[in-house]
Amino acid sequence: MSSYVRKQILYWLPRIVILVFALLVFVFALLSGVADHGGGLKGILMNSPNVIPWLILLGIVYIAWKWEKVGGWMLIVTSIIFTVFFNAWEHTGIFLILILPILFIGILFNVTKRTLLPLINF
Repeated sequence: MSSYVRKQILYWLPRIVILVFALLVFVFALLSGVADHGGGLKGILMNSPNVIPWLILLGIVYIAWKWEKVGGWMLIVTSIIFTVFFNAWEHTGIFLILILPILFIGILFNVTKRTLLPLINF
């Protein structure tokens, strides 16, 4: 595998993973309680406050796409805030599924361009 391909993988991997993750969680949060509110569009509108944290995450993903370092730090801070907001320290599953990917991708955004990409010259 050439150096160019490795750099492209390291460049695009955090972006695609966090975008897919944020969109999946957003859709799940939007549709998960719709049946409790009667279903249909009314149920989606009644359940829409559940997606506010994930809309914030999608906004941070947009920022990270434009400005890597700022977005990377925002993802790290968001993972800490979500840990408190969702009481993730009490439930290992929530921490592993929701918080850890955000933290890991935030670290990747900060480390990739500065540290990993210059090392790939072979």
